[in-house]
Formats: sequence, structure tokens, C-alpha cells
Amino acid sequence: MLSFFKKLFSAKADQNVTEEDSMKKFLIVGLGNIGPKYANTRHNIGFKVVDFYAEKNSLPWETAKLGDVTSHKVKGRTFIFLKPNTYMNLSGKAVNYWLDKEKIPLENMLVITDDLNLAFGTIRIKTKGSDGGHNGLKDIQNTLQTTNYNRLRFGISDAFAKGRQVDYVLGEWEAEEEKQLPERLELGCSIIESFALAGMNITMNTYNGK
Repeated sequence: MLSFFKKLFSAKADQNVTEEDSMKKFLIVGLGNIGPKYANTRHNIGFKVVDFYAEKNSLPWETAKLGDVTSHKVKGRTFIFLKPNTYMNLSGKAVNYWLDKEKIPLENMLVITDDLNLAFGTIRIKTKGSDGGHNGLKDIQNTLQTTNYNRLRFGISDAFAKGRQVDYVLGEWEAEEEKQLPERLELGCSIIESFALAGMNITMNTYNGK
């Protein structure tokens, strides 16, 4: 009988440790399209932000199932970075797989994406919302069956002629935008760490509109 209770309490302790560990893990998803021809396009700003963070912290990328991944620990928190290799329109498959594989709760995920409705470089952080016509967000929403997930929207502006939206988002940055990108990418890195260390409410209050 005594051994039974030992096993019971041991199992509960292991479960609590596992749940506690999962709350300290965060999935940071940069959205984009794979391949060199997309590398410097506006639509790939999600990739660009996580690449900048990885380079800044000397983190090596590894090609794994459904994407490139790397990880980093900061003050007891584990960051798992994901660049889906499914192409933008099927991002949800990779997101769902890595959330499940790493046992990361949905509230600990941050998706970084471009936004045509914001001026270049403007940041908007939200805990939920529509896909706004963004195919990557649309697939994540359909796969996870919820719109309640954290996202960091990076403004790319809508400076394109009628009927030229696809060409614009898949086009490369203008020279002036290129000059401003490093400071904006640095800001993105600060937001990622604030999200995990300070929480969404403080992060939104601190960085929204910057």
C-alpha cells in the first residue's frame, strides 16, 4: 500500500514538473517563404526578425520536420524559434506540429508576420484577431481552429498600385527601408524577449505603435 502511494505522488510530481517546464517554453514563429528568391522580400519579414535574433545570439539553425528550428535560453525561459518550410499558405501544419511536439501551450506562442495595413516598420502586437487577408495567418487559424493566439504584426505599408499587391509583398525593400530595417529588427528582438519574460500585457503596452 505504501509503495502505491509513493508511486501516485511521484507520478503527480512528475506531471507538475512537466507542466511547469512547458510554461517556461515559448514558440516564436517567423512566417515567410523558403528559398533565396524570397529571402529579402517584404512578405518574409517574419523570417528576417528571427534570423536577426539568431545571428545576434550566435544560434545555429537546424533543418527539422516542417521547418528550420533553433533554441535559446534566457533567464530560465526556453525560446524555440521556427521558420516553417511549408511555404506561407501551409504555415499552420508546421505550427501545430511544433506546439504539440514541444508541449508548448498556445498562449506561449508568438507569430511574427507582415502587415499591409500598417506603415512601414510600425509594430502592432495582439493576443487575437482575424487573419486580415494574410494567407499564413489564415492557415494557422484554420489548423488550430482559433483566432486566439499572439501575433506581432510588422508594417510593410500598402504603397502599391491597384492590382499590384502580390508583386508588392513579394518585392524587395526600397533602399530607404533597408536603411531603417536594422533598428526595427532590433526592436523585434526586444519584443520577443519581453513577451516571454514580462508577458503580453506589458509587452503590448510598451511596444505597440512603436
